[in-house]
Amino acid sequence: MEGADFKFAKPGTVRVRIAPSPTGFMHIGLARTALFNYLFAKKHQGVFILRIEDTDIERSRQEYEKDIIDNLEWLGIPPDEGPIAGGEYGPYRQSEKKEVYKEYLERLIAEKKAYFCFCLEEDLKAHRQYLMSIGQAPRYSGKCANLSEKEVKKKIAEGKKPVIRFRVPAQKIVFEDMIREKVEFDTGLIGDIIIAKDFYYPLYNFAVVIDDFNMKISHVIRGEEHLSNTPKQILIQEALGFPQLKYAHLPLVLGPDKSKMSKRHGSVAVRDYKEAGYLPETMINFLAFLGWNPGTEREIFSLASLNKEFSLDRVQKGGAVFNIQRLDYLNGFYIRQKSIDELVKVCIPYLVRANLITSQKPEVLEQIKFKVNQTSEEISLDNLKRIISIYQQRLRKISEIAKLTDFFFKEKLEYEKDLLRWKKMEDSEIVKTLDKLTEIFDKIKDSDFNKGNLDKLLQEKAEEFNRKIGKKAEDKGYLLWPLRVALTGKKASAGPFEIAEILGKEKVLARIKEAKELLK
Repeated sequence: MEGADFKFAKPGTVRVRIAPSPTGFMHIGLARTALFNYLFAKKHQGVFILRIEDTDIERSRQEYEKDIIDNLEWLGIPPDEGPIAGGEYGPYRQSEKKEVYKEYLERLIAEKKAYFCFCLEEDLKAHRQYLMSIGQAPRYSGKCANLSEKEVKKKIAEGKKPVIRFRVPAQKIVFEDMIREKVEFDTGLIGDIIIAKDFYYPLYNFAVVIDDFNMKISHVIRGEEHLSNTPKQILIQEALGFPQLKYAHLPLVLGPDKSKMSKRHGSVAVRDYKEAGYLPETMINFLAFLGWNPGTEREIFSLASLNKEFSLDRVQKGGAVFNIQRLDYLNGFYIRQKSIDELVKVCIPYLVRANLITSQKPEVLEQIKFKVNQTSEEISLDNLKRIISIYQQRLRKISEIAKLTDFFFKEKLEYEKDLLRWKKMEDSEIVKTLDKLTEIFDKIKDSDFNKGNLDKLLQEKAEEFNRKIGKKAEDKGYLLWPLRVALTGKKASAGPFEIAEILGKEKVLARIKEAKELLK
């Protein structure tokens, strides 16, 4: 048998895997499982493997497989072995191993450990409902368990298509879970299980046992939802003479309402978080705390530090709540740690996508020329850095950069005139304010047009202006609020002095003039 020809991994080698079905985009739960497997492997100088379980031909898609591979790469936890990385225990797609499964299925049937079942699905469904109605576990009746070879051949000749069932012996399965400790199952409640639709279409519980054995997997670290599958897989291992693996079942990822996380709680796909502007280092730090804690007050962990600190001993049994506020906080933290060059690189795609700038893509960032799409201007990399830097402290997600800074890239701003109003200012008072601002900015020399000078001068002028219009000197909003709105068209923004410096004197005066026109 092919399995006997596989090279054996070095005794004691830790080999772990994730084995997703490419039937959807990579979700948060799979990413967390991948991270824990990766960290466990690195902690023990082991091997992290990606295996694609694509026997479901109707639902499996190449784009989903690519999404899984791309996101593992983006997160910084690429597999050591897999469909792209290769390895000596491949192939790493189930669809490429049908002959292997066929051999093992034939062996189980020959040894009377599995059999053909011709029962119709509607009959099975009715029987399950009957058992539940009398308070019994919904298990298979065993109707086809003792069909003779002659009877089987006759039914097949009649065109009846069987599935293959595994004979489940009634016994207690006991295993030590690395997280949940001692776990017991009574297999008498399971009944004989279907392990294949035919010789070339194995089902999950069978295929996973064959793959784990042939790939020399040592530890299976997966979600709690697979706990009920473990006794079935152990029975198949025993039937084939395979060694029992070591298991660890991770807690469920829960939504804020403590139910299993799903789309109704928001996005569950990793790519959606990537698109929204969450950084990979954020996601790694956040995912690590979905069910694990270091046993200290420390909350910030890089991948390198997790490689040293991670242990399954500190994985909790209870569900892990997905806290979006916590994710936003972490992302803001990691954004603030970036150099301005690093931040600009990750922000540029979002500005391009928002149609604010157009950029070519040379290898050297300094050579990029940016065209401001809504004007006839170009913007230098240095100015782009200045714009992004004043929002570095405010960003929670990189995708926010376009909405926060769009006014820098527009020729004309659109906003309601009421936004210019500070407290209960009349239109005539706002016009006086804008006239005063024009007078102030007109007199500032170009050489003095910087944040420091603007701040000092306008703070002084604000007090002086308030005294003239009969307002409290300390309430500087009467001068500075209309200025902020005139420059940005927004209720909230970075400081008006920083913004004015970047816009330059000419644009500042033009925008104050536009604000006055709104009030006519």
